[in-house]
Amino acid sequence: MKKLLISCCLSFLLIEATCGSLAEANCKQSSPGLLVGHPAPSFTAHAVVDGKIVDNFSLEDFKGKYVVLLFYPADFTFVCPTELHAFQERGNEFAQKNAQVIACSVDSVFSHFTWLNTPKKLGGIQGVEYPLVADLNKSIARDFQVLSEKEGVAYRGLFVIDEEGFIRHQLIQDLPIGRNVDEVLRILDALKVYKQCGEVCPADWTLGDKTLLPTVEDLIDYFK
Repeated sequence: MKKLLISCCLSFLLIEATCGSLAEANCKQSSPGLLVGHPAPSFTAHAVVDGKIVDNFSLEDFKGKYVVLLFYPADFTFVCPTELHAFQERGNEFAQKNAQVIACSVDSVFSHFTWLNTPKKLGGIQGVEYPLVADLNKSIARDFQVLSEKEGVAYRGLFVIDEEGFIRHQLIQDLPIGRNVDEVLRILDALKVYKQCGEVCPADWTLGDKTLLPTVEDLIDYFK
């Protein structure tokens, strides 16, 4: 009886361990959307760059710079032009941080070109200078896991890609909600500070605030 009990216990533990491993594997397989820490999916596509249509725009060309890649649902919509103009208005600040803004939607390159030549007062984005990528077959949005299959457009996904091509920040918002440019600039500052000195940035940190050494002692001192 004792041997049987021990055998049953061992069998139970084996089944539990196996189920736990399967559950963990399934969890990993069913966690789409998490791209932070991974290389950014590469792509080559049609785009409008400096007012001209190009056929071979590639993310690989921006190695050595930070890239702020923002997806938006569609041209000639309502929240989208407010966002694209907001990023353009802070263009000098992105340039000072060695960061390139790139926008992408599922529209054609011809739609992008027309929208770029439509005045702001008519709902256009005339004056926006950073590249607009055409993702007509929706492959880029799928690769970055921001495509709404139901709506057929991209959610408002935003990715900060570092100089080596790794994704360091991602934010995905629903279609009606515009993004905050200040927060993107803050993220870039935090990444650069961490890279330069290895110190981490606490909640609500902005450039010039106290950073932390990743130690218990420094955390205690911070709370004091």
